[in-house]
Amino acid sequence: MESTEEAVLLKPKVARQQLIRFFEEVRQQTERLCEPLEKEDYIPQPVVDVSPPRWHLAHTTWFFETFLLQEFQPDYKPFHPAYAFIFNSYYNSFGEKWERHKRGHLSRPTVKEVYSYRAKINERMIHLLENADEQDWDDIREITLIGTQHEQQHQELLVTDLKYILAKNPLHPVYQNISPPAPASQIMPEYVLYPEGIYDIGFEGDGFAWDNERKKHKVFSQGFKLRNTLVTNGEYLEFMHDGGYEDFRHWLGEGWDLVNLHGWKAPEYWEQIDGEWHEMTLQGLRKVDPKVPVTHISFYEAEAFSSWAGKRLPTEAEWEIAARKIMPTASEGHFAENGFLHPVSPAEDEQAAIKQMLGNNWEWTHSAYLPYPGYSRAEGAIGEYNGKFMINQMVLRGGSCATPRSHIRITYRNFFHPDKRWQFSGIRLAEDL
Repeated sequence: MESTEEAVLLKPKVARQQLIRFFEEVRQQTERLCEPLEKEDYIPQPVVDVSPPRWHLAHTTWFFETFLLQEFQPDYKPFHPAYAFIFNSYYNSFGEKWERHKRGHLSRPTVKEVYSYRAKINERMIHLLENADEQDWDDIREITLIGTQHEQQHQELLVTDLKYILAKNPLHPVYQNISPPAPASQIMPEYVLYPEGIYDIGFEGDGFAWDNERKKHKVFSQGFKLRNTLVTNGEYLEFMHDGGYEDFRHWLGEGWDLVNLHGWKAPEYWEQIDGEWHEMTLQGLRKVDPKVPVTHISFYEAEAFSSWAGKRLPTEAEWEIAARKIMPTASEGHFAENGFLHPVSPAEDEQAAIKQMLGNNWEWTHSAYLPYPGYSRAEGAIGEYNGKFMINQMVLRGGSCATPRSHIRITYRNFFHPDKRWQFSGIRLAEDL
């Protein structure tokens, strides 16, 4: 039997009640993620890349109000005249906006007021979805799906931003008191061969996908091998002990400059205590587990490790070629719904030749974030969602332990600047034949 999410994402003419249920489930999940927080946790913004939880709650609400209620409800009056200025993110189509690095500067609106804002917009959205004219329904359905997918993206950002906020506190606050899963036996790294050939890449079909995943197209690939598991903490420790952060030969020029500028000596959130490496997790400060995938590293660190190991990072096309071979089992990965918001070892009974492809870590690829052949940027404000960022960023694939399971696809293209480390990002190695 289909879940609500599957029904919404796979059926082009989804029933209204299915869409309403999906909308409500996504909105409730965002608030559930905030249940462990104290009021003081909603406000800080330690660095420009991170947004306060209060802002995520309000911005995702502003999206529905702006793109749907104001567009499809005649004579609509905004909940608050200043919220469009405060909670816009990067949409120039809507005029001026509060500066990103100042999102944590405001004490108002209060957390209570933001929750009231969410409740009222939810009420108005459900009324719209229940009563919209048939002539508007296709557009409303499409934008509502975009809005829910957008909110799922912000659920992941909420988790990673909150982790950064808590990790910068010397008290090492605990978000959730959950023990890690029982450690699995170490699976020996192996390399799976993919022969030279012409392969299909990109999304095609009636389900939901972002515009940057289209159009499906052919690529020629030289033969390559892809590692069956993600790189572990233990392997990364070997790189560190071998002077990986001190040897310029393994680093791209900009990466080496950042190592020296910021004093990088280990992944984000790692610190040495009494001669042992520990890492800050959402379960508090823990000793580094050598068996689990290394996470919170930049593209530059991933590239340096692959050079040290005598391998390379895969291209995004190579990653998708491999993922398409294991599509029936790929959805079994370690996602946000599993509850433990940290990468874990692969399951001993995992049957796929390539393991951990979805979930655990976003995997850096050696592909720049560029448009696919035939890419068409949408008109208006929605067109600002992906297209304008297709410069100076690298593609990541696969989702992470903070990604909602219903949000991910093997064609999903995430993208960040190569210096970013606060996301759950890791390494899978490749090699040429």
